[in-house]
Amino acid sequence: MDEKDLDTVEENGIETEDTAGESADVSADDEEDAVSEYNDVAAQISELEEKLEKATENFYRVNADYDNFRKRTAREKAETYANATAKCVEGLLPVIDSFERCLEAECSDENFKNGLNMIVNQLSKFMADMNVTAIDALGKEFDPNFHNAMQQQSGTDYAANHVCAVYQKGYMLGDKLIRPALVAVAAD
Repeated sequence: MDEKDLDTVEENGIETEDTAGESADVSADDEEDAVSEYNDVAAQISELEEKLEKATENFYRVNADYDNFRKRTAREKAETYANATAKCVEGLLPVIDSFERCLEAECSDENFKNGLNMIVNQLSKFMADMNVTAIDALGKEFDPNFHNAMQQQSGTDYAANHVCAVYQKGYMLGDKLIRPALVAVAAD
């Protein structure tokens, strides 16, 4: 056999007379190398699994942070819009009050009264479009969250602690109070 054939025979695990004595020593060294290599690979796998676990945990944290940021930003945007709308409507309320008082006043000119009525109707439509509603207070039980008591009146047809007169309408924007109603409350 030539050297090439001997290498092939040794690679396939066939012992020749030349390698029979060395085989026991080589296999023990090979086994130690294989165990050492296996331990190194196992340590690398363990290290990579830890890195993957940390990266996965970090991914979930970043994803949760982003989701919270997105929700918070949307909520702040909605609040900002509601606050701006409330501020705008709050500025219009004295104008609406003035027009409503004009309608209640005596006027001999029907065209003028009709013009005022059209303006009040336009303002009412605008308020409805903006989701602004007047607080219905007359005859309701006094609620300090929606009513601002100006006085107490006795001898009214209303039950005690109920609103018996409304001096100025209150308004809500959705669930948010823009202006409380100025009212008189029936006394005992």
